[in-house]
Amino acid sequence: MLYLVPTPIGNLADITLRALDVLRKVDLIACEDTRHTGVLLAHYGIDKPTVSYHDHNERRRAPNLIERMQTGQSVALVTDAGSPALSDPGFYLVRLCRHLGIRVEALPGATALIPALTASGLPCERFVFEGFLPARKGRRSRLAALADEHRTFVLYEGPHRLVRTLQDLARTVGEGRTARVARELTKKFEESRGGSIGELAAHYAAEPRIRGEFVIVVGAPERKKSGR
Repeated sequence: MLYLVPTPIGNLADITLRALDVLRKVDLIACEDTRHTGVLLAHYGIDKPTVSYHDHNERRRAPNLIERMQTGQSVALVTDAGSPALSDPGFYLVRLCRHLGIRVEALPGATALIPALTASGLPCERFVFEGFLPARKGRRSRLAALADEHRTFVLYEGPHRLVRTLQDLARTVGEGRTARVARELTKKFEESRGGSIGELAAHYAAEPRIRGEFVIVVGAPERKKSGR
């Protein structure tokens, strides 16, 4: 059996009792980074075997995990932060399990997506999650599609491409469109800044050094008033 176990995105207290129970009882924990997960396990006194499972080794590692589960062992899949398979490794292994009839159970838990969205002050009854934009191939077409999006949409971004992404959004989606950028959610230096996309792009372009992980929430375009 495969368990998808969300882990804290910053604050180690943001893990469910059920997630801790699963991590204590499984036979093996597959981690995006064993050292990173080791800090979490040590914090909660969990001593279980771990193995690395990330974007660069998943096709090589997955068959061994499948073999273990087919012999009756249980495996927990965790990433460095948040929910597996959501802009993180996991999809490939889950698809294999489903194809082979291996039970998959996904636990609810920490994710940067929902807190950033619900605290943004932007409409969130209907929204689009785009994850990380491509760095090169396919980036232009994804941005073009977002220009026609009339729902709130959410992006993830790292510190090195934040300014570029905000500038690209200003050019394609429109610099006047309302947005909010959340940084380092649940961590010591958590912050949230709102304004137009153009204002946010200018603000972060002027920052001497950008650190942390970001969530960008962009609201729907303003409706044009129809004339009589």
